[in-house]
Amino acid sequence: MHSHENTARLMPDVATQAQPHLAGALDWVGMDGIEVPVRFDAGDGEAQRASAQVGAFVNLGRSDKRGIHMSRLYLLVDRYLSAQTLGADMLRALLGEFLSSHEGLADRARISIRFEHLVRRAALRSANSGWRAYPVSIEASLGADGFRLELGTEVVYSSTCPASAALSRQLIQEQFAKDFSADGPVDHAAVLAWLGSEQGIVATPHAQRSVARLLVRLADGAAFDLIGTLDRVEQALGTPVQTAVKREDEQAFALANGGNLMFCEDAARRIQKALDADPRIADFHVRLEHQESLHPHDAVAYASKGVPGGYGVPV
Repeated sequence: MHSHENTARLMPDVATQAQPHLAGALDWVGMDGIEVPVRFDAGDGEAQRASAQVGAFVNLGRSDKRGIHMSRLYLLVDRYLSAQTLGADMLRALLGEFLSSHEGLADRARISIRFEHLVRRAALRSANSGWRAYPVSIEASLGADGFRLELGTEVVYSSTCPASAALSRQLIQEQFAKDFSADGPVDHAAVLAWLGSEQGIVATPHAQRSVARLLVRLADGAAFDLIGTLDRVEQALGTPVQTAVKREDEQAFALANGGNLMFCEDAARRIQKALDADPRIADFHVRLEHQESLHPHDAVAYASKGVPGGYGVPV
């Protein structure tokens, strides 16, 4: 009876057979959608386990070789990601093994990891809290230009339109002029009751759910700090979506919207300023989408750090 090793050696491997009529170097070859558990420390010192989708790739620089060793990539992904917490050093070592396992075939390696990370968020005023699931994408590459590590996520928030707010205030002023004569005294109690009525507040500004999609390139030696990045962005915006909401929390959210009127351009500049002040971030790219309630198309803005040769304007 043959051993497993001997049986494997006898099996045909057509991937090693050259096809001269189809010769050519390939940018990337590998697998996407690999299902694997990962452990991720979002910056609070607690590694949380999640189910991830992973893409593993190397380039195929040898035009005379038909394919790569995909099973080697898969086994390396399983060995590293199942056992170790995600980090820059670990990913650099993993990509190094991608290349070692394809010596003579490849000189560039890349991995992408996608999952969701749960963060507990406190309510605005009540003593309650709830969970928010933030999407996380990690992209790492290794090649002649060195090691590169990127972190992507998104923040969902409310945006109240400044133009709509101004138009609403004008209508309220006009209604006040109709209901209260300029010639006689104004009764304080009557005005107070009027301000609390639907007849007095005849218009309200429109607001919409909005999304900021972030991609940051970490500086050399910087550790993952998802929570720190989220906190910076959410504090800059002032109106991130909430989890547990009692009436006092909803009122506080309404107050926050009133104090943070913003066009998509305003939101983009707020985030740009917040991320630019973070020394752990070498470069960033942000796409903001205000999903309008006034019309069926969205208002969109982009921002970046402006690093020469960096993300810049997206395609």
